[in-house]
Amino acid sequence: MGKEEIRDGLLKDLSDGVVDYDEDKVREASQKVLDEGLNAYDAVMNGLALGMEIVGDLYDKQEYFVPELLLCADALYAGLDILKPHINAEDLGDSPKGQVVIGTVQGDVHDIGKNIIKMMFEVAGFTVNDLGRDVPLEKFVEEQLRTDAEIVALSAMMTTTMMGMKKVVQLIKEKNPNVAIMLGGAPLTKDTADLFGADGYADSAGNAVQEAIKMISRLREIQNR
Repeated sequence: MGKEEIRDGLLKDLSDGVVDYDEDKVREASQKVLDEGLNAYDAVMNGLALGMEIVGDLYDKQEYFVPELLLCADALYAGLDILKPHINAEDLGDSPKGQVVIGTVQGDVHDIGKNIIKMMFEVAGFTVNDLGRDVPLEKFVEEQLRTDAEIVALSAMMTTTMMGMKKVVQLIKEKNPNVAIMLGGAPLTKDTADLFGADGYADSAGNAVQEAIKMISRLREIQNR
């Protein structure tokens, strides 16, 4: 079997393993990628991340629900744990690098989506400053100024906590109008994000993992250009 066929088979195993939430299958395929001397970044983006996109479609069609998404996310993590240390700077080529400040806003303790997005930003070569969950609004501003991060990503899963995002956007833009601010979370719509003055938003089909999948799609698009 040629190297290309081995690669294709392992990418399919990685993708299927995520979709079938089979952590053992994902771990085994990830280890084989390393044993065969294949490219770890390729395996993450065109194996694991592709699988997560399929999961997103299944969720949209209501064939998968939140419990399945969480199991799929666990399988994704299992693969990333093995492959991420083997991603080289040269694999990332010209994909945009920079710093990201990320966190879930004050009063909100949901962080599944944030954690997946954080991991994908790291895989794509960004330096991620993760503030965690239930983050005071001023902390986002302080951290952006401290790190001079190009991107600030805010997550909220409740309508009540979402309102705090508007204040964060205003505070950051006053001090540094060039920062790209991304918002994500179930209660958000594009209109709300625009109204709040954000530069981007991850649209959600009702839960946090879905936004992460949308961001993964964007990162894959950038990578495959």
